[in-house]
Amino acid sequence: MSTEKITDNVQFAYWVPNVSGGLVTSTIDQRTSWDFEYNKRLAQTAERNGFDYALSQVRYMASYGAEYQHESTSFSLALLLATERLKVIAAVHPGLWQPAVLAKFGATADHLSNGRFAVNVVSGWFSGEFRALGEPWLEHDERYRRSAEFLEVLRKIWTEDHVDFGGDFYRIRDFTLKPKPLNTPQRPNPELFQGGNSTAARSNGGRYADWYFSNGKDFDGVTEQLDDLRAVARAHDREVRFGLNAFIIARDTEREARDTLREIVEKANTEAVEGFRDSVKQAGKSTSDGKGMWADSSFEDLVQYNDGFRSQLIGTPEQVAERIVAYKKLGVDLILGGFLHFQEEIEYFGAKVLPLVRELEASSTSASVS
Repeated sequence: MSTEKITDNVQFAYWVPNVSGGLVTSTIDQRTSWDFEYNKRLAQTAERNGFDYALSQVRYMASYGAEYQHESTSFSLALLLATERLKVIAAVHPGLWQPAVLAKFGATADHLSNGRFAVNVVSGWFSGEFRALGEPWLEHDERYRRSAEFLEVLRKIWTEDHVDFGGDFYRIRDFTLKPKPLNTPQRPNPELFQGGNSTAARSNGGRYADWYFSNGKDFDGVTEQLDDLRAVARAHDREVRFGLNAFIIARDTEREARDTLREIVEKANTEAVEGFRDSVKQAGKSTSDGKGMWADSSFEDLVQYNDGFRSQLIGTPEQVAERIVAYKKLGVDLILGGFLHFQEEIEYFGAKVLPLVRELEASSTSASVS
């Protein structure tokens, strides 16, 4: 098995703004809010406009323009209960969660939402957060070794009885979870996402996760990541889907879209971006091979703190749709979108961009069959 062409249609997710400051570190006006009522309406809007997933961010203390933050798992559950179809992914940090405790929460959330709860395992870059909470800070590859055990334990507890696990970070003795999540042939247990860019992240994604989340990348960057991910997945007889981060600026004209990007960067909160860059550069460069997240990010890239501008989903609806389908042809299964003005831009995307994506996908399929 391989990761090639697992889905017929590219799927869409959006970043849940459960953290203050929006999705760009800039003083530009962002018509968004981190409060629950706004986010409840936004989740319902996204669901109506063709989005499949939402990803709740995780922060425990203020950092680099994000002064306030709601906890990701509880916030995700609230959004699940306010929607009917949308799947909500909660980002979690190994080291701050015990996997069996999260497995218990996840099983309950899965029952309450009729099988729509998912987890994104992020290994952590913010050392100050761990230290403030009295938790040991591990170097990059050790954090990903811990994440690998975390993913393995979650899967075992959700699918097996009398679980025993003896690792370097977690030890489980004869543990049985009841009730288990809602298992179906289409979805055997809550979906597991592995975030990252590094070789260690790709290994974890290929071996243990259902999905691999990448920071923003151009076509060459996506191809390089996919080649590695596919090699790992094939070696373990697995299939792994690929999600790509992108900051989406779709406007009626290309000039308007490019002017918006230019204004975002011109109004960047320089102090916050530089502080973020200092923290994450250390995280990226601490990998054994220098391929970590943000290892080669520029100042402009980091104004959107997951390199979302690099994916270049910026332009008219036609231009954005064409580039999305080009990514799909490379093997991208899901676009994780951030927006400047979430509510109205998700509506615009659903009305103007998504129909074009589906038309292009259909025409591409017809051409390949004929």
